[in-house]
Amino acid sequence: MVTSCFDKSAGSSYEVVVMNPISEPNWSAIASMPEFQALLKAKRRFVIPSCVFFTLYYLTFLILVGWHAELLSKPLLGKVNGAYLFALSQFFMTWIMAYVYMFKANQFDKAAAALLKKAGF
Repeated sequence: MVTSCFDKSAGSSYEVVVMNPISEPNWSAIASMPEFQALLKAKRRFVIPSCVFFTLYYLTFLILVGWHAELLSKPLLGKVNGAYLFALSQFFMTWIMAYVYMFKANQFDKAAAALLKKAGF
């Protein structure tokens, strides 16, 4: 649909193309689909244990440094002690978990796209 407009400040007219708005998805219908519920359940099964694991892994380091410093102060690789190695392992664990999350998020995105396609979008 084309609409003609007039700009008083410029003293000229112009045309505007007005497109039909895309219909809003029926989110309540999508939320009630069994596939959507399964997708949410799969995301929860991944995200919650991952967060719990990473939090416990991080807190383990703090607890060991705070209450069992003698255990981590022992040299393991030359003069490098357990505390340094455990702290360094947290960087690697973060990178590994980020990679795994990106892989799983890609799967979740594909499932969500298939779900929306099934719903007609």
